[in-house]
Amino acid sequence: MSDSGNTPIVPGSQANHARPVLWLITLVAVGLSLFQLYSAGIQPLGLFYQRSIHLMLIMVLAFLMFPVFGPHRRRGGLGWAIDCLFLAGALLTGGYLVIYLDEIFGRAGFWSQTDIVVGCIAVLTVLEAARRAVGLGMTIIGVIAILYAFSGPRGELPWLGQWLPGILEHRGYNIDRVVGQLYLGQEGIFGLPLGVAATYIFIFVLFGAFLEITGAGKFFIDMAYAATGRQRGGPAKAAVIASAGMGSISGSAIANVVTTGAFTIPLMKRLGYKPKQAGGIEAAASTGGQIMPPLMGAGAFLIAEYTRMPYLEVVKVSIVPAIMYFGTVYLFVHIIALKQGMQGMARSELPQMRDVMKEGWHFLLPLGVLVWLLVMNMSPMRVGYYAVITMLAVAVLRFLVWFFFVAPKQGEPVTAGRLATATGNGLVKLMRGLELGARNAVAVSMACAVAGIIVGIVGLTGLGLKFSAMMLAFSQGNLLLALIMVLLASLVLGMGLPVTASYIVLIVLVGPALTAEFGIPLLIAHLVVFWYSQDSNVTPPIALAGFAGAAIAGSKPMETGFQAWKFAKGLYLIPLFMVYNPELIMGGPPLVVVWTALTGFLALGAFAAALEGYLFVRLAWPLRVVLLPAIVAVFYPNFVVEAAGAAVMLAVIAGNWLASRRERSCPASQGDGGGPRG
Repeated sequence: MSDSGNTPIVPGSQANHARPVLWLITLVAVGLSLFQLYSAGIQPLGLFYQRSIHLMLIMVLAFLMFPVFGPHRRRGGLGWAIDCLFLAGALLTGGYLVIYLDEIFGRAGFWSQTDIVVGCIAVLTVLEAARRAVGLGMTIIGVIAILYAFSGPRGELPWLGQWLPGILEHRGYNIDRVVGQLYLGQEGIFGLPLGVAATYIFIFVLFGAFLEITGAGKFFIDMAYAATGRQRGGPAKAAVIASAGMGSISGSAIANVVTTGAFTIPLMKRLGYKPKQAGGIEAAASTGGQIMPPLMGAGAFLIAEYTRMPYLEVVKVSIVPAIMYFGTVYLFVHIIALKQGMQGMARSELPQMRDVMKEGWHFLLPLGVLVWLLVMNMSPMRVGYYAVITMLAVAVLRFLVWFFFVAPKQGEPVTAGRLATATGNGLVKLMRGLELGARNAVAVSMACAVAGIIVGIVGLTGLGLKFSAMMLAFSQGNLLLALIMVLLASLVLGMGLPVTASYIVLIVLVGPALTAEFGIPLLIAHLVVFWYSQDSNVTPPIALAGFAGAAIAGSKPMETGFQAWKFAKGLYLIPLFMVYNPELIMGGPPLVVVWTALTGFLALGAFAAALEGYLFVRLAWPLRVVLLPAIVAVFYPNFVVEAAGAAVMLAVIAGNWLASRRERSCPASQGDGGGPRG
């Protein structure tokens, strides 16, 4: 579930690591995972103990996995000297708080010189670890935030906060106040973002790692092919469904593209999709994995903590919007298949659902336990712990059944040697899962640590309220303009930040305005910002998931990015629909909720048809133009206007369907490359 944005699912290249370093990485990673399991299910720890130990081990991993001069260059003597300094800084950062926590609390704001020195080392160490694990953009934004907070004598020190015009200017704060805020308080590095990463997120990352190690990814992909492979555009539809399933494992759009795209993109190309279309479809579908319940990447946990709502409530209200998104991508895929006259795959080329379920039904048990425990209102961290334990128990039980009952029937007798070998292989796989979970957590934890720096500075300087005032002034109180500004801001932030960090920074800056000034309900405001934070994965010029799809498809990155942007239009429309139709999220009379959901699906389908110029047959330009105001009407919170828009869309769709019926009844009319215009 690594949410790094630009980090693959198994970060840290092993090519340039010496064997002792690899062993050390494994040792630290396994130790971190065991510590997380212990604190999640056996003995919960206090806030600072949990977060400081977690960050210390995460930073040690980051400095071991990512050398100072880059992953493709050997460290050398100078590199090792620098890395050892930062490793010492990581150990000092976490160890100082754990050892002297009571004394630090006793000083309560009257920090000692040692507190400030260690705090400065901690901030530098966190920024450097984030540069290596997440990227330079995250570090630059963190540095700018710190410079904005500092004060200095005017004319002597060029502190950023004194240079900015208007309401952005402030008197500044000395180093004791800034370091106290960032390292010694609960609103900086060890604030809510890292707290969520150190508890909920890590344990579900570990759960996803065990699912991946045991072959759950192949199970979800095979199940999607068995369900949709024979339909028109089957591999593309399988990509949509498999990405929804894989998204609840990895939670990373790029990891999703790499995992499922390796299977789906070549088959889409073979079926007739253009390379740029195949890569774009996979990127759009994989991006949806981060908004797909129950895990939603790291977002659901953060939204639950920020809004103080039960995690299960966040999951429940996200189901319909997620289905709407995947339904839109699925419809785009279907329309292109019809438009280009594609057929499905042969039955002989596809796995059978019965065989798929027979081989992988046990992967559904941990997910079932996870959902059941959430419904029972258990803590998400404890739920993740029991999900991991269930995954391991099911794997062991399945192995024992195979070894003692199935293997002997296949002529493989039970012997002590074979049992010892199989047990050893199982322990190796267990260690790999523990290591992979910790590796995948490095990027998201470091992103959350730097996001904590940014959030701490925003709280210290009041920048959030200032930004909200600016946003209100620029939009002139117009909600649509304000949402467009949020969208543009998320796109700019997404060029340098992973999704999780982009969401945290943006909600701190614009959240107060969306809720207090524009009256958007708190949960909807958070969902809108979280959805918009995904757009950098599929929106050029920096469409990271699109570029990953292009690499597999062998297409041009920018062309593939634009295709992904087209297929992922639900990312932009569905948040608007949530804002203007809040009953979809907040609930209301059943008939109103059903009407809102149906008109939403209808509008998204009409939008896909208008954009692609095809539904059952080609859609004439005048009808495509007529559909646009009808789609807009559905967003307007007035029943008469919504009904009129829905009626127009239904009329156009029905006319297009009748035109397709006439085309099928008159084969001779098919010579113009697409039949009559509907």
